[in-house]
Amino acid sequence: MRFLISKRNHFSSVILLKSFRSSGTRCYCNESVKDEPKASLFFQERVQELLNQLTGRDLEKIYHKRRYGKKPQVPEYRFMSSEELNEAIENAKIRAEIKLQMPPVIPARKEIDHVLATDDKLKGYTESKFVFTDTTYGKNDRNRVIVVREPDGTLRKANWEERNRMNEIFFPVPGRKLTVPKMFNPEFLKDLLARKEYIFILDRACLQFEPDDPEYIRVTKTVYSHINEESDFNILRSTRHFGPLVFYLALNRNIDNLLLENLETDRLVDAVWAIELFNIINPDMKCSSIYEKGKELDFIKVFIDQNAINKGKLELVYNKCKDMLKSNKVEAVN
Repeated sequence: MRFLISKRNHFSSVILLKSFRSSGTRCYCNESVKDEPKASLFFQERVQELLNQLTGRDLEKIYHKRRYGKKPQVPEYRFMSSEELNEAIENAKIRAEIKLQMPPVIPARKEIDHVLATDDKLKGYTESKFVFTDTTYGKNDRNRVIVVREPDGTLRKANWEERNRMNEIFFPVPGRKLTVPKMFNPEFLKDLLARKEYIFILDRACLQFEPDDPEYIRVTKTVYSHINEESDFNILRSTRHFGPLVFYLALNRNIDNLLLENLETDRLVDAVWAIELFNIINPDMKCSSIYEKGKELDFIKVFIDQNAINKGKLELVYNKCKDMLKSNKVEAVN
């Protein structure tokens, strides 16, 4: 067994060189999810169905041009028969499902504070910390053993910051930075939010952080809250981030603005789905009404009466929507 020791700024690394590559597999621990029963509902089959339905499938938006900082590819044009065109559209829909895979919503991970041993004989031997990283083939960033020997002789498990640093140094993720980009600092994040760069922020957060990283949760919550305040829901529709946004709002019992936007844009079925999601996540506030197809407004009205926070605005928009439907029916009869 060989050791590679590198020392920098009183922070040394010792790598157990058993292999030169590790598995690219990533897993997310479910132990913390069990402590948060509501958060675990994100993975429930019906919840996933509702979130996917609410997300929508606008292919033009899913395949819109993105800024990668690279030279754009030259578009390719083909002559196709009707059969070939239909096949190409179906393939595009399949690829769209992959693009719309939602980032998992899981609770923040617990801090690591585990002392393995203390050796007083090593106290004062060096002023540097030594980090031991297991690079055995098949290990991933989650189950890889990383321990730290402190100058006072304490041997402990590496904390999350140290784990992230070691994993990124020796097993870098393409596009992920060793230091957190400044764009996630509150002052810069505020400017990006004002410019409505929601998708850019969320995509970058998914790349930089793990889904249970407290920083990832802080950034996404900040973005979701801003979108809710500005009612900019349509910007995230047909993206992988719309489902987690709606789940966050339902989890916090704050879907009023989303329902307002649904009523104003004639998305009555979407409003019903959002209320159904709300009922699943908050059974103690479940509406007494049962949804019947064609009676979306009646179902929405029960939610407004029983659970709405901002009843005044919702009732006003609800009445406008109801009057509009009545007038449309009268015109259809005439």
